[in-house]
Amino acid sequence: MFKNPLSAYQAVEQTTTSGRATEARVLTKAAMMLKECQNNWDLPNSKPKLHEALEYNQRIWSIIQGSLMDENNPLPKKIRIDILTLSAYIDKRIFNVLAYPAPEKLSIIIDINLNLAAGLRS
Repeated sequence: MFKNPLSAYQAVEQTTTSGRATEARVLTKAAMMLKECQNNWDLPNSKPKLHEALEYNQRIWSIIQGSLMDENNPLPKKIRIDILTLSAYIDKRIFNVLAYPAPEKLSIIIDINLNLAAGLRS
């Protein structure tokens, strides 16, 4: 069994789909989870779902950050730095939403996830 989630993710990724397709799929899933929270903000069970969606999103971005920090990553250094900068912004935004929840704060995270996913698909 794998000792860390990144190893498990990489093993599954290598045997089932391309890494880019996997990343696009999970970023889209995270965006849709956040969009559902945004659309159902005032429902009684919205807070646990928001925490679940934000935690899922944070895990994805942590895996992406780890991958970008790997010196063997094939992306050009400039692109890796740009995406790492973007990931730092996502981290700050997630913590801000956790501290001061508001549905409109989710829009930028959703948009970034969907735009990055679209770029990975092209």
